[in-house]
Amino acid sequence: MKFGIIGAGMIGEFHAKAIRAMSNGTLGGIADRAPERAQAFAEKFSTTAYATVTEMLADSTIEVVTIGTPSGAHFDPAMEAIEAGKHVIIEKPLEVTTKRIDSMVDAAKAQGVTLAAVLNRRFHPGMDAFKKAADDGRFGKLTSASAYVKWYRDQAYYDSAGWRGTWALDGGGALMNQSIHTIDALLYLAGPVQSVQANTACLAHTDIEVEDIAVAIVEFKSGARGIIEGSTCTWSKDGHPARVQLAGTEGSVFLADEAFEIWDFMNETADDDSIRAHFMKGAESGLGANDPTAINFYQHQRNFEEIVTAIQEGREPSTCASEARKSVELIQAIYKSAQNNGEKVEL
Repeated sequence: MKFGIIGAGMIGEFHAKAIRAMSNGTLGGIADRAPERAQAFAEKFSTTAYATVTEMLADSTIEVVTIGTPSGAHFDPAMEAIEAGKHVIIEKPLEVTTKRIDSMVDAAKAQGVTLAAVLNRRFHPGMDAFKKAADDGRFGKLTSASAYVKWYRDQAYYDSAGWRGTWALDGGGALMNQSIHTIDALLYLAGPVQSVQANTACLAHTDIEVEDIAVAIVEFKSGARGIIEGSTCTWSKDGHPARVQLAGTEGSVFLADEAFEIWDFMNETADDDSIRAHFMKGAESGLGANDPTAINFYQHQRNFEEIVTAIQEGREPSTCASEARKSVELIQAIYKSAQNNGEKVEL
C-alpha cells in the first residue's frame, strides 16, 4: 500500500524510514504546513512533496496516511484524511483527549476506514515473549505491575518549539509525551486499571505548563497494585531504560527497554533458557532516554506492517484506536487525581 506522511519533522522521518523498510508498503509523498520543509524532506527521501495536505489527500494513489504533527494537532488532519477515505495511522498519543479520539473513531467507522496508532514498543521480540507469558497465566495471581520512565530533557528541548510543554498541543508532560508507550505496554501486559491516585510537579524546567515528574499508585481490575512514574528531570550519563515490571505468586519479569533484567518463574518451560540467553539485559543505555533522536525505527516498521496486513485481511489491527485510547484515558485519570490533591479516580 502507498503511504503519505503528514508532518515533516523528526517523527515524520521515523515514519519515512520505517515505510521504506516495509515489506508491504511504499512511500508516496509528504505534506507539511511549511512547503520548504516538505520539499527538503522529499529530497532527502526521494519522494513527492505536496503543496498542501488537501492536495495529498486528493491523490487517489495514496491509500494510508501517517500523522506526525504535535500531539494536540492530530485531530484536524486525521479527520480530513478520514473524510477523504484514507486509512490513518497516528503517532502517539492518538490525540490528547478521549473525547477527540471518540470523534475520530466515529468518523472512521462511518467512512469504513481503519484508524490505528503507533504503539511501537509492543513490537520487539522481548515484548512478544513477555506478552505470551502474561497471556499464558505464568505469573499465577498477578500482584504487582509497574512502569518507570526516568528520562531527561534539558530546557533547550522545551524551548525548541512553542508547542512543547503546553496542555493544548503536548496534552501533558512526562506522562502524555515521554511515558505513554511504556504505559501502553503496562496495560497491554497487565490489563485494565480500576483506579489511580497521583501527584505531579514541575521541578526542573521553566516556562512550561505541564509536569516534568509524576507518580501514581495504580489498582488494576485484577487486584494487582503498582506504580507509574514518569519523569523528564532525572539525568544520567547514558539514560535510564524505560521499565515495565510484572510479578505474581508464580513469577516475576522485569523488562528494561527491549531486554529483561529478570525472567524468573516457579514453573520453568523449555523456552525459558533460550529467552534468558537472547534477551537478558547487557550494558545498553535507555532508548531515547536522554536523546529523542536515538530511537530506532524497526518497531515502527513492524507496527506499520501489522496494520497494513490487518487492512488487507479486513480486520482490526492490534494497535487499533480502541487500544490506543486506553493509555490516554489512564493518563487523563492520573492528571485528574493530581489536580485534586491525590483524590482516588475510578476508571
